[in-house]
Amino acid sequence: MALPLFRAVETAATLTDRVLVSFSGGKDSVCVLDLCIKHFSHVEAFFMYQVAGLGFQESILKYYEDRHGIEIKRIPHFELSSFLRYGVFRPEDYAVPIISVKETYNFIRERTGIYWIAAGERIADSIWRRAMIKKSGSIDETRGRFFPMAEWKKEDVRAYIKQNRLVVGQESQTLGFSFRSLAPADLLKIREHFPKDYERIRAWFPFIETNVRHYELYEQKQV
Repeated sequence: MALPLFRAVETAATLTDRVLVSFSGGKDSVCVLDLCIKHFSHVEAFFMYQVAGLGFQESILKYYEDRHGIEIKRIPHFELSSFLRYGVFRPEDYAVPIISVKETYNFIRERTGIYWIAAGERIADSIWRRAMIKKSGSIDETRGRFFPMAEWKKEDVRAYIKQNRLVVGQESQTLGFSFRSLAPADLLKIREHFPKDYERIRAWFPFIETNVRHYELYEQKQV
């Protein structure tokens, strides 16, 4: 793997020795955590959940907590506030305030006392991420964020995972990415492979079954 791929994390390590890692258990985030463990003297991590305590997520969190001897803090995903307030697959609750990305990051900063946050966004992910990273660079001093893998391609990620014997979450292996939405295609796979977790999701979002059933009957056949 070409050394320039490590330029972003090496540069960030000259700015601070303490870093927070935004961890999902997916391919990019396990690489970011490993890179930060190797380049910073103090590393903490946080995981943003949409449904707390899902087994397939807890298993990968505990694996990396044991592997690196750290605690990965579980906090609600900022999107969860809008799900609850506006009734996404559940009754709405306008008593729930909308929480922004900035508020979420500031909360975890206050809780840990660490300013810099490392995340797995890559230029190759999407047009939106390309524009974001091209504007800020791999180190965004204004927002206190940096992207160690900004220039990486998918083959770089796969090679790093193989070389360092990293493990990705069960749902990443099944879905192809970390659980991140209530899309019926994803939920159908979760129901098939992780039935207990599906029931836990349904306890929070009781109306998902109707959407999944509609997908089974009509949309799945067209894919």
